Amino acid sequence: MKEHRFSPESLMMSYGYNPELSEGSVKCPIFQTSTFEYRTAEEAKAFFELAYGLRDKGPKEELGLIYSRINNPNLEILENRLCLWDKADDCAVFESGMAAISTIMLEFLKPGDLLVHGNPLYGGTDHFIEHFLTSIGIEVMNVHADESIDNVIKQIEASGKADKLAMIYFETPANPTNDIMDIEAYSKIAKRFSTADRKVYLAVDNTYMGPIWQHPLQFGADIVVYSATKYIGGHSDLIAGAVLGSKDIMVRVKTLRTFLGNMLGPHTAWLLLRSLETLKVRMDRQTKNAQQIAEFLNNHPKVEHVNYLGLLKEGTPEYAIYKKQCEAPGAMISVYVKGGEKEAFKCLNALKLFKLAVSLGSTESLAQHPKTMTHAGVNAEHRERMNITDNLIRLSIGVENAEDIIWDLDQALASI
Repeated sequence: MKEHRFSPESLMMSYGYNPELSEGSVKCPIFQTSTFEYRTAEEAKAFFELAYGLRDKGPKEELGLIYSRINNPNLEILENRLCLWDKADDCAVFESGMAAISTIMLEFLKPGDLLVHGNPLYGGTDHFIEHFLTSIGIEVMNVHADESIDNVIKQIEASGKADKLAMIYFETPANPTNDIMDIEAYSKIAKRFSTADRKVYLAVDNTYMGPIWQHPLQFGADIVVYSATKYIGGHSDLIAGAVLGSKDIMVRVKTLRTFLGNMLGPHTAWLLLRSLETLKVRMDRQTKNAQQIAEFLNNHPKVEHVNYLGLLKEGTPEYAIYKKQCEAPGAMISVYVKGGEKEAFKCLNALKLFKLAVSLGSTESLAQHPKTMTHAGVNAEHRERMNITDNLIRLSIGVENAEDIIWDLDQALASI
């Protein structure tokens, strides 16, 4: 019989785990340990030689278990399974999405380098870049989704720092407006400014769409980043982050993670392994719900405008990018209600099924006001340029009955 290749969702229950090594337990146990016993001193020596890069791996040789800051069975199995979705060589999991983001930026940027980043970004990422990275001498250039690729290239060349460009970083779709950026086009920009001795890295935050609906590595990204708190965790009960990429990149990321000590703990890794089993089912339901809700909101008299990938018009540049790199429109909806902050707050306060809370991608539907909540720390002029306005409400659609979600939004909008 011809060998069958299982899809990632079918492998989420078993990949990378051997029950025979754990008393036959069908589910992976929690390896709640700080350290691991070696069978011999010679084995310990061999493990540490690999861990510190003192020699290359032999054929089929793997890094042995040493210490949970370096590796742990729960982390390794989780990382192996996450690689399946993005077809990555390797993965590193972190104690938060911001830990993942800050680690890659600290590893691949140094004082004097230029970072080009898209807008908008999650407020925490924006603050880290605009306040911390600039304070240690890293130059920053802002670009926006509505700018042409040619214009971005001209800005980089005109800056006088093209030879210092080290990284391009953006979210797509962007938080909280759903602005979409062309991964493949920015990959070409990164290659254009790379030289034989200096590579420009393209890093994409795929939290809004991944790892099911979009796969940045397949469109030329070097690094993909997740707040695994969101869809990957999916139950509002943990905080985690993940970075994926090629073997060479991930060696650097994991080495810095070892010394920063910001790796994920085994219990949270175990919870994420549980979440991965239902990831595809949850995300499919969420995007199906979101498509119905976006259509409802788009025709509501109290709504000024809706940003949702499923509502992009054929023939527009944004629609072409969406069809090229996304497999579904997602479950995040940006709603601009008629009025300002007062009307937005009335609507938010009237919600009954939705939870008024930050975060996204959970089983429950969540609503928040980006300007005064997640993006309150973003420069006011930047917020205005990014259309993060008084009347913007961000919705994360959950797995509830779609008709119930629509009823809740209808009665809340009626309060305006």
